[in-house]
Amino acid sequence: MRHIMAAVAALSLIALLPIPANAQQAAPPAVVLPTDRTVLPIPEPEYPHSTVFDARNATPPPRFEVKAPPSAPNVLIVLIDDMGFGQSGAFGGPIRMPTVEKLANEGLRYNEFHTTALCSPTRSALLSGRNHHMNNFGSIAETATTFPGQTGQRPNSVATIAEMLRLNGYSTAHFGKNHETAAWEVSPSGPTDRWPTRQGFDKFYGFMGGETNQWAPLIYDGMTQVEPSKDPNYNFMTDMTNKAIDWMQYQKSLTPDKPFFMYFAPGATHAPHHVPKEWIAKYKGKFDQGWDKLREETLARQIKLGVVPSGTKLAPKPEAIKDWAALSADERKLFARQMEVFAGFGEYADTEIGRLVDAVKATGQLDNTLIFYIVGDNGASAEGGMNGLFNEMTYFNGVQESVQDILKHYDELGSPTTYSHYAAGWAVAGDTPFTWTKQVASSYGGTRNGMVVHWPKGIAAKGEVRSQWHHVIDIVPTILEATKIPEPKSVNGTVQTPIEGVSMAYSFANPGASSPHTTQYFEIFGNRAIYSDGWLAGTIHRAAWETKNRRPLEQDVWELYDTRSDFSLANDLAANNPDKLKELQDLFLKEAIKYSVLPLDDRTLERLNPALVGRPDLMAGRTSLTVHEGMLGMSENVFINTKNRSHAITADIEIPAAGASGAILAQAGRFGGWSLYLKDGKPTYTYNFLGLQRFTIAAQQALPAGKSTIRFEFAYDGGGIGKGGVGTLFVNGKSVATGRIDRTQCCGFSADEGADVGADEGTPVTEAYKVPFKFSGKISQVTIELKEMKKADSEEAVEGRKAAMLKKGLSD
Repeated sequence: MRHIMAAVAALSLIALLPIPANAQQAAPPAVVLPTDRTVLPIPEPEYPHSTVFDARNATPPPRFEVKAPPSAPNVLIVLIDDMGFGQSGAFGGPIRMPTVEKLANEGLRYNEFHTTALCSPTRSALLSGRNHHMNNFGSIAETATTFPGQTGQRPNSVATIAEMLRLNGYSTAHFGKNHETAAWEVSPSGPTDRWPTRQGFDKFYGFMGGETNQWAPLIYDGMTQVEPSKDPNYNFMTDMTNKAIDWMQYQKSLTPDKPFFMYFAPGATHAPHHVPKEWIAKYKGKFDQGWDKLREETLARQIKLGVVPSGTKLAPKPEAIKDWAALSADERKLFARQMEVFAGFGEYADTEIGRLVDAVKATGQLDNTLIFYIVGDNGASAEGGMNGLFNEMTYFNGVQESVQDILKHYDELGSPTTYSHYAAGWAVAGDTPFTWTKQVASSYGGTRNGMVVHWPKGIAAKGEVRSQWHHVIDIVPTILEATKIPEPKSVNGTVQTPIEGVSMAYSFANPGASSPHTTQYFEIFGNRAIYSDGWLAGTIHRAAWETKNRRPLEQDVWELYDTRSDFSLANDLAANNPDKLKELQDLFLKEAIKYSVLPLDDRTLERLNPALVGRPDLMAGRTSLTVHEGMLGMSENVFINTKNRSHAITADIEIPAAGASGAILAQAGRFGGWSLYLKDGKPTYTYNFLGLQRFTIAAQQALPAGKSTIRFEFAYDGGGIGKGGVGTLFVNGKSVATGRIDRTQCCGFSADEGADVGADEGTPVTEAYKVPFKFSGKISQVTIELKEMKKADSEEAVEGRKAAMLKKGLSD
């Protein structure tokens, strides 16, 4: 240490001495910027190895630094979830959304912008500029197969815009919903290649799947699970906005001249519809007129606003949607309330986004921030079915909720005690003036979404409408043109698939220019269409509320529309112009081959069986799983399945001298699940059937200090799925309690809450304790063992689980 200190002192003295004149050199250039940005990362300059012995006699080369092009704008993409073309006030809808309306009045509205009709496919196309099948997201990862275009794993040859910008000198961040990482990869075991922070984002704060409980979400910061908030007023929408503002301010404070790219993707307005009650109250009585009248009112506002041409007629409503006038008084009361909740959710989300925009404005850089505000990743969601839902998990488990069942929770809808969705009639109204909804890729009701672009420095026009035909794959090339960054030929050593979208920047200053996007295919689960030069041909293979396909693929009935004169797709011309229809059908096949759409895969239940379609399954063939304290948030995709069969849970624990309480092992929470825990030191097991019924089996005596083995055995009745059984608790081999569990969930526990060892995070399985109910003793290990099933029960369980996963996947 003395030698080091002496050396430092000597160097300090040397630094004070004058440098000989012959050793003084002119300061080198401060920095060298890249000239070729088509290969990423941009290669550093190569300098020959020096032959000069003494640094005082050598000239240092300039430092190489990657910076964004001069005056490159910040870029902010806002993507609302599950909002239809006719829902936001910015496009004539009934929901007040002051932020997007203000941005539209100061920028441009695009009224012919399109998505893919489903969540993950849209998001993958948005971030890459390539069609969703080229991202391997022909559907969602939960229904992935081994066919190219359907694997649920984005290839390295399809880099995201986040990675392109990051490697060109941008700071990058993603807040909110991901749903672009395969479910079997969401665990510490990975692989983590397709997590957001390894797909180009410096920062990620959000949830990984298709939806989350907004009051008690399972959140990741980067790749680390975040401990749930204890704030009783917590809502993820506000939390993610706070985190986005914090990150942006931090970045601009330290590096004000470094542009950022932010992808802000709320869970709103996807189910569950979770919103503080004061926002719901704003819409009291606003939807008592019903969905039929709302469609008429929305169309009138759309025409007045100029986002729908004058003379446009409402497309026919699907036959499955009842007329509002034919509903009972109870149905009208419930359904109106559901829409009040949804509308409040939409306004609340948009207002939070306004805080983010205001924070950007406070930095003085809003004028040079290019904002894309996309009002929906697909059409409005009809997965709530004809009555809507109090608890979405009932639908996934084949339990019907009647209007009377849901009405019991009328005042709770939107609160932490519900996991609700609205009736499908509101989705149809939300997609005004079109017929269909989310999932239906063959109709603009599934694919047409409003979009606003705001960039004062780059767009002189204010409050104007742009009617050029565009698609979500056009966002990336628009960003590249605006930032003056070329499309990369190679990224991270992989030659890139060419970007398939076209830039929209030409339209910023030219409202009358023709769109260069003249052809576009659509396809989701057999629903398919082709757009070409104003014509749209497509077929409805299955509606969102249907679980079976209408007919075989080769027998599908196609429709034909001239969208130049028929904005709402109200006049089917297929019978009058068969030659044009045949031309477009042939074009669809050509595009399908080009973009890896074939083979068409409309299989439903089959695609939910990983073994059948070749999708990874971490628990395949496993009959036991041993877990340890601190393993939290294990989703059903990475946790052993105890449903519809006898099983045992054995926990080796140690009780301190003061006694212990807390969860030993719990799966899911308030809306269905189970928990093995100590309450006041007493071993207890609670089974929560869909939040409708709870069964508790508890020992009478508290455990003494020291080591103990707790075992819970469940003897399943058999005879089908979702049956009951008898549960027995053992302590050190001795039976201490037994009880009947009359009903069990056949098919799924939760969309986002996982299994926790040593805690019950998120929402509680039982209201007998408060989360996180951490175990105050020590847990050595917990082992779950599955007992052998009868063949008939096993086959029925597999089919039931597939049906539930299909419903869940389509909802996501």
